[in-house]
Amino acid sequence: MERGRKLRIGFPRALFYYSYFPFWQGFFNRLGMEVVVSPPTTKGILDDGTREAEAEACIPVKLYHGHVLALKDKVDLLFIPRLVRIDRRSTFCPKFLGLPDMVRASLPDLPPILDLKVDERTSPGEWWPTCRAIGELLGIDSFLRLWSAYREGKQHQKAYEKLLYKGYLPEEALAALRGEEVEVPPRIKENLNLAVLGYPYQVYDGYISWDIIGKLRKMPINLWTMEMVPPSKLYRFCKHLPKQPFWHYSVLVLGAAYYYQQQGVDGVIHVAAFACGPDAMVNKIMEIDLSQGSNPTPFMSLSVDEQTGDAGVATRLEAFVDMLLQRRRKG
Repeated sequence: MERGRKLRIGFPRALFYYSYFPFWQGFFNRLGMEVVVSPPTTKGILDDGTREAEAEACIPVKLYHGHVLALKDKVDLLFIPRLVRIDRRSTFCPKFLGLPDMVRASLPDLPPILDLKVDERTSPGEWWPTCRAIGELLGIDSFLRLWSAYREGKQHQKAYEKLLYKGYLPEEALAALRGEEVEVPPRIKENLNLAVLGYPYQVYDGYISWDIIGKLRKMPINLWTMEMVPPSKLYRFCKHLPKQPFWHYSVLVLGAAYYYQQQGVDGVIHVAAFACGPDAMVNKIMEIDLSQGSNPTPFMSLSVDEQTGDAGVATRLEAFVDMLLQRRRKG
């Protein structure tokens, strides 16, 4: 590395990016490093990932491989942690647990990977044990320097989450944290209230979701998402289940469905990945539970993969919204 140049840390714009990027950006920046994020998804990025990843992988994993490829020649290190648990209530699905191994096995000639395990059950303390381990790997032996970076990351994450709770979407919240002016559509009383739920790396990637959020925002809709509710509240809404789902994002998506049903939304849309087992389970539970009771909540599932077409998604969204408007007029 050139003398005087900042160490460049590559952060793929996929999977946990939409949940935890602000923390790690604050942490690495405080240590004097540059965080390099891959560009927004394009057809080329998805095609690259689809070609290199295992054929049986779900589209988010294929996409992650494409984002790694987009970064590999631009950074000194890749940050791909092995996420197991970030709390004591649920576990990340196997694609997160094995992500560094899958990437190494599929993609040659990569820069070194920071692949530390994050497991709150064995190493409690939120992200702090991981931050200390990163310091050891990078030769940073100053406790105060690492602690300061950790605190900086927590402040960034807290500010980000506050914006999400106010109705910002992830990319809007990140732009606001950078000091950019961001306009969030106001809530209009006469509009339909529609919850769009799903794993964040599917809902907010505009390319693989065919910009579902953007399409809905052009309609008479107040948009609500899982990230607009604190996770602690979502966990409580899953307590009535005979057995709580095992996977982290699955619990949150189901909790959000029950929460918004209680709030009386006009409808729920679930964005799911075609080849994802946990998604299929969550989708069926939502379909059954939202249809029960004296006032069932209309539900639609949208499954995305490499073959999903924009026109078909737009037609289904328009039909669902038209149905909800007719239902309201008859109600």
